[in-house]
Amino acid sequence: MKTILVDAVDAFVVEERGSFKVFQDMHNLLETYPNPKIILTGANDEQYLKFGLDKMPYPVFTLKHNPEKTDPKYFETLLQRFNLNKDEVVYFEHNPQAVKSAESVGLKSYFYDSAKQDLVALKEFLDNNI
Repeated sequence: MKTILVDAVDAFVVEERGSFKVFQDMHNLLETYPNPKIILTGANDEQYLKFGLDKMPYPVFTLKHNPEKTDPKYFETLLQRFNLNKDEVVYFEHNPQAVKSAESVGLKSYFYDSAKQDLVALKEFLDNNI
């Protein structure tokens, strides 16, 4: 069963009136899949608390901006840390450069447009790839 790698801030975690919260519609969608999920972020300790990442329903992975998700080493470290291979995961992310970085190490990735919040397209990506 593939693991779903979930982009944290500007995807799963959204800003609303100056505070950050789980995007409930996305959470509801993800809960329809029995697959394990890991939330990916670059947040440092201060940002981790600011974004509420200490209260997530899934495990959270961060390298505290060292390196950023735009660096393929981020994904190599992730796979190693969770003992996964590239064929055992799918990933969605709002940053196009991070998508390219993930794809460069062989991760099946999807650009999630955080402005559109198109959960129908996200569901289609997940249905076709897990």
